[in-house]
Amino acid sequence: MNIEKQQPMRKNISLLLLLLIYIPMYSFGQNKNIHTQLEEIAHKHKAIGLTVAVVKDNKIIYKHALGYSDLNKAEKMTTDHIFRIASISKSFTATALMQLIEEGKLSLEDDFSDLIGFKVRNPHYPDDVITLGMILSHSSSINDKNGYFTLDVIDPRKNEEWEACYNDYKPGSQYEYCNLNFNMAGAVIERITGNRFDKEIQKRILEPLKLKAGYNVDGLKQNRFAKLYSYDKSKSKFIVQPDAYNSPQKYLNDYELGRSTPVFSPTGGMKISTNDLTRYMLMHMNYGSWEGTKVISVESAKIMQDPVINTVYGGYGLALTHNTTIIPTENMVGHTGDAYGLYSNMYFEPENKFGFVVITNGCEADYDSNENMLFSKEVINFLYDYFIAG
Repeated sequence: MNIEKQQPMRKNISLLLLLLIYIPMYSFGQNKNIHTQLEEIAHKHKAIGLTVAVVKDNKIIYKHALGYSDLNKAEKMTTDHIFRIASISKSFTATALMQLIEEGKLSLEDDFSDLIGFKVRNPHYPDDVITLGMILSHSSSINDKNGYFTLDVIDPRKNEEWEACYNDYKPGSQYEYCNLNFNMAGAVIERITGNRFDKEIQKRILEPLKLKAGYNVDGLKQNRFAKLYSYDKSKSKFIVQPDAYNSPQKYLNDYELGRSTPVFSPTGGMKISTNDLTRYMLMHMNYGSWEGTKVISVESAKIMQDPVINTVYGGYGLALTHNTTIIPTENMVGHTGDAYGLYSNMYFEPENKFGFVVITNGCEADYDSNENMLFSKEVINFLYDYFIAG
């Protein structure tokens, strides 16, 4: 045997063994450092629980959860826990409507009065048509002054004070965020399809993408729900919000398609985990398709993402917003949610294929001058600096 040739081989094997030992130790230490810093940010903002996911180069590269899904039971949070994600839900409603547009059943230029079945006209501008596109971009001139839990508030046949639902400016000219817009949009889905809103979203979006989510809590595993906690600053305490996950069952016997739709809250009622919301985000990041499943066309996805009207943080498209202030150096596309103490974030950069899902089930919330919630902003910027910019 040639001893001289054997020595370099032994050295190479020894080096390989050292690397195999060292690399996992380094990765563990690296992740431990990330977790520790996230815990410090969460502690600063008094977060009950936090879940995050990071996408880079079109791949999910990091997921983590900390804190509690149930504070009283000390149940640890996971990225598989389900949240009512509030206003990110609007994008599911808009996505289904884009499918119907592709099927030739309606258009963004349609008079919304014809779609919803009652007069939708700003009394200050009675000759100006309010279109479906205006509804989906919050440029309709409609507001939430009368509330949004029933369509009766804006129907002239049902409410003598319907005119209060309209602002005194020309439809299509200005932006005002309005939940009523999307509860009405959900009702249009029912009127066009003849199917209940929650079932239609299930069929059109959730099942194709294999997402264990939905607008109807009765169709989901109850032990996966993360409890939501609102923070009472005056008392310096958190209060659990059980109404976030109310069953719609008592309303279903008398359910009227195209009218009872707010029961499911198309504007804010989606229940979904961080894991599944990240998969949904990847579909929009890739302009309507993910892992071989096409949900909407590239053209429809770009229409949703393109700004229609200017906002304080960028521009609003169709249930997706541009935010140039959440990460000061980037133009992010996505949406946020805020209800029952929950704060949810789904932001992505479609050209460079990175994005973030960040959800807390309760924290002490403060905002910057651009309406960004500071806890969410700090977490997103930390993840961006660590995984993307670095």
